Amino acid sequence: MTLGLDANRAAGIVLPSSLILQKALLILGAATGARTVGFSVNRIIDRRIDAKNPRTAGRELPSGKMTMPQALAILGVALVVYVLCAALLNSLCLALSPIPLVVFSIYPFMKRFTSLAHFGIGASLALGPLGAYFAVRPELSNALPAILLSLFTWLWTSGFDIIYSTSDEAFDQREGLFSFPARFGSRRALQWSGVIHALSFFVLAGVYLVAFRGSIVAAALLLLAGFLLYLEQKKSSDINLAFFKINAVLGFVVLLFVIVGVWLP
Repeated sequence: MTLGLDANRAAGIVLPSSLILQKALLILGAATGARTVGFSVNRIIDRRIDAKNPRTAGRELPSGKMTMPQALAILGVALVVYVLCAALLNSLCLALSPIPLVVFSIYPFMKRFTSLAHFGIGASLALGPLGAYFAVRPELSNALPAILLSLFTWLWTSGFDIIYSTSDEAFDQREGLFSFPARFGSRRALQWSGVIHALSFFVLAGVYLVAFRGSIVAAALLLLAGFLLYLEQKKSSDINLAFFKINAVLGFVVLLFVIVGVWLP
């Protein structure tokens, strides 16, 4: 969203604050609806596999805390919220709205036949920056920064999903499921995660070179390098620390990088 606002500002377009708030709320609604759809589809498709895995057996569907009709109802409500918000944003967002739904429906099946499943879940999150950009500026002009930010998100998410999946290495091997840890072993899988995260950093540096300038933004980029290339990889063997804590902080640092880059001259 912010990259689109920056493009409008550069073009001399000043959006009323009420319109900015309206768009922000609609984007938040669309993102929440889409995220809920993605989670719901994944949980429904994987419910039998989750029931066999000690790590996921306590989830709502496998444990019986939620019934299938309840899960389908949540999915339906989230789908309506997502499509409605997309339609209220603009016609392009509505036209493109089926694309994330297709990705959400495909990636849960990928671990059944390919170790590249991590990149499927990465793709589901990578659509977010582009969706937000088109919500504010429904055209392809000046979209390169948003495209690069989406590419960064794809690589970043895929890399940390590999870290997370190391906890299921033995289970995936036993059940014949595909993942980097199941195929290469956790140690080599974490090395691949490091390579992917290094690539993601170079893409984010591309965002800086294409769209941003200034020492403060550069400092935020260096801070990102510390989290992404050092802390997250150095602590990758501690999944709870790397995935749930360091990775969460990293997300806010990325947000800071984008906000500072857009609003500072």
